[in-house]
Amino acid sequence: MKSAVSAKTRAGGVQVELDVPVRMRDGVTLRANVFRPEGPEPRPVLLARTPYGKDDLTAIGWPGFDPVQDAARGFIVVVQDTRGRFASDGEWEPFRFEGQDGFDSVEWSARLPGSNGLVGMYGDSYNGNTQWLAAAERPPSLAAISPALTWAEPMDGLFARGGAVELGLALMWALATGLGDLERLGLQGNAVQDRVDAVIDEWDRLGKAGYQELPVEQGEVLRRLGVLDVGALRVLGDSRIAEWCRVTDAWDDVSLPTLHTAGWYDPFLQGTLDNYEAMAARGHDARLIVGPWAHNTFADPIGEGVFGMRAGMDGAPVHPLGSWNDLQLAWFRQHLEPETTAQLPDAPVRIFVMGRNEWREEPTWPPERAVTQRWFLCADGSLSSLSPAGEEPASEFVYDPADPVPTVGGNGVLWPGYRSGPFDQAEVEAREDVLLFTSDPLREDFEVTGRVRIVLHAESSAPSTDWVARICDVHPDGRSINICDGILRVADGAQVPKRHEIDLWSTSNVFLRGHRLRVHVTSSSFSRWDRNLNTGTQGDTRMAVAHQRVHHGVDRPSYIELPVIWGESG
Repeated sequence: MKSAVSAKTRAGGVQVELDVPVRMRDGVTLRANVFRPEGPEPRPVLLARTPYGKDDLTAIGWPGFDPVQDAARGFIVVVQDTRGRFASDGEWEPFRFEGQDGFDSVEWSARLPGSNGLVGMYGDSYNGNTQWLAAAERPPSLAAISPALTWAEPMDGLFARGGAVELGLALMWALATGLGDLERLGLQGNAVQDRVDAVIDEWDRLGKAGYQELPVEQGEVLRRLGVLDVGALRVLGDSRIAEWCRVTDAWDDVSLPTLHTAGWYDPFLQGTLDNYEAMAARGHDARLIVGPWAHNTFADPIGEGVFGMRAGMDGAPVHPLGSWNDLQLAWFRQHLEPETTAQLPDAPVRIFVMGRNEWREEPTWPPERAVTQRWFLCADGSLSSLSPAGEEPASEFVYDPADPVPTVGGNGVLWPGYRSGPFDQAEVEAREDVLLFTSDPLREDFEVTGRVRIVLHAESSAPSTDWVARICDVHPDGRSINICDGILRVADGAQVPKRHEIDLWSTSNVFLRGHRLRVHVTSSSFSRWDRNLNTGTQGDTRMAVAHQRVHHGVDRPSYIELPVIWGESG
């Protein structure tokens, strides 16, 4: 553990104070690095709270996060290790104390020498959740938050999706954070290095070993290493884990200005959009920026997608006022320096429209002018905007959890062997357990902007099974690029023909003239989501093969609902 004695230095006119102790209400001491600009005038404060190590800014994974530069531009910046992590004392219990610790840290930051008494919070992912949990406690000095790439409902993107476990994120995240916790286990001599080596070894073979282990709930790879699951597995037996980090429960308690940043290929895309919508609906000052980004990729190439220099978050001055962080700091200045008026864009929403690869300002999210259109899945493998006129035979495939469909791109955050973002789905589409439904080439550009869902009338031979759906943009050269997808776990009664609705979350993509729309229907995407074993229980290692049927026709249609915007110029 680091000493509580602070070290001071200077960098480019910024005074840096390391490991400053911050005492919480229950006596636990957290530690922070404080970056102060030179000058006597009072300054607003920006606070970031992270479990990933305040001294390793690359571990935070947030582009634009440079506390020295932000301090040089007139802010006091505080970067704090959360409870039980790195230099901070206490026990590491993910999420549990972030509300009260956030309140205490905000008020401590507001009283720092040179502070003007107003605090803003910023950061992404877990660091975004710490903002929401602190804001829900209503610290008097907190004036604005900028949560980026973070969730709303933890059972919809963080721990689970559609009832399936976010396995790819769960094990990767636990192993990565576990490395920072090994020194606290009381190991002696070479035992710490031996455990570090063991964690690294398990990490390196996670794709071939750890993800395969059953039962999923027991997290065998974590148990062997003595590494704490961050929550996705523990929540299966303890619902409090989700309660501790649920943002939807905080919406009515937060009345601050909020700046929301999302990525079309981020695992917390829909949560960020939902958070923005909730704040805007309550009449609060809310702004939204959505790029074509994945969770840790904010410039070309994103997956196999090349969206152009203007798609980047930082660097070239392609956002209003410069880079994305320039816009963020101007927004903070408006809310933390009452005497300052920033020239912010009039429109509260800024989205990147893929396909045309251009930014667009919107007055609302989702765009009110979007019109819902149904495209029907037909027995002959076509995808048509025309309603079925009669009955059609069902489409069938066999799902074997011992040979699941691999995850190729998308919104997950997995072990590095599985990359996120847009990818050609040729490997997936070559399988016999993936149904394909493809439109004719489009005669004109076709924009889909908003929330997408698919309705399946389907049944299985198994008592429990999963349905996975995906929409792709098929290029004239044959590349089939994933746009958005979703999963639904039918926990019981899967053998009865039923209507199933799968949420594919949201996107903004123009399917260009000559391109085609394609829908995948299958029953797995592994290792992003855990496999449904088709036995009616996920609690053991038994598996069963399932025979799947998807219905079509007038009485039991299966279709995708697309939010279409007509007449936008390219």
